[in-house]
Amino acid sequence: MTATASRPRTGGPTPPTRSSVAGPTPLARVKTWLGTHVSMIAALAVLVYLFVPVAYTFAFSFNDYRKSNIVWNSAAGPTLKHWKDPCGAPGVCDALVTSIQVGVIATVVATVLGTMLAFALVRHKFRGRAASNVLVFVPMATPEIVLGASLLTIFVQGFSRFGLKLGFWTIVIAHVMFCISFVVVTVKARLQSLDPRLEEAAQDLFAGPGATFWRVTFPLVLPGVVGAALLAFSLSFDDFIITNFVSGDATTFPKFVYVSYLRGIPAQANVIGFSMFVIAVLLVVAGQLIGNARKR
Repeated sequence: MTATASRPRTGGPTPPTRSSVAGPTPLARVKTWLGTHVSMIAALAVLVYLFVPVAYTFAFSFNDYRKSNIVWNSAAGPTLKHWKDPCGAPGVCDALVTSIQVGVIATVVATVLGTMLAFALVRHKFRGRAASNVLVFVPMATPEIVLGASLLTIFVQGFSRFGLKLGFWTIVIAHVMFCISFVVVTVKARLQSLDPRLEEAAQDLFAGPGATFWRVTFPLVLPGVVGAALLAFSLSFDDFIITNFVSGDATTFPKFVYVSYLRGIPAQANVIGFSMFVIAVLLVVAGQLIGNARKR
């Protein structure tokens, strides 16, 4: 009985040790916390990195500067006079109007042509289809300085004999050229994600090709077309390198800002730039709200 009672037990739970009762070490807790929140920390760091220039633009739109808007005038303090008169700097609103006009025309033309090309590449088979898919990416992959120099050569040596001079319309032609690629890629991705059974169901209900396209296909593709148009407009409005090559005497808003930075970008340009940023954010938020409402 005594020998049996003194035999150690082999089954049952092991008694807790001192280290397991104490819990994980501080270093282990830090590693666990970082592993859980590393994505959030990285996202916040990226957002801070992106929004610092925006915050600078907003702050210096209130700068009551005298000669240059590069350094904050601490003696005068903030002012609202630049927001009350955003066209106070000579030429800033003329450059803004030119950029908007170029962006609207280039967006409409590029969206129409790019959407038709995307439908052709996705829905139809023709000779040269594979080569066309590759050529679509050429303007996107070509460095802008090379593209701008090439277009300048074409306009000066090729189209000048037909009366086309560097200016507003050469900017429009250049912007249409590189915006089409982004429209094609965006609309093409939307088309490839559509369920073909929806169109087949419409045809089973005796809908013709035209009715199927306008009542089924086009409404489903429309969000991609709208997104492509917004992307094309933002690329056109923001472009400087290609525009600087082919603009001649015409001045767009990015070109105005670049020329002005040597003597200090006027605060009115900061007002316009921050206003464009707010408009873009509102458009994105409105798109998200409309999308969420349609899902319900």
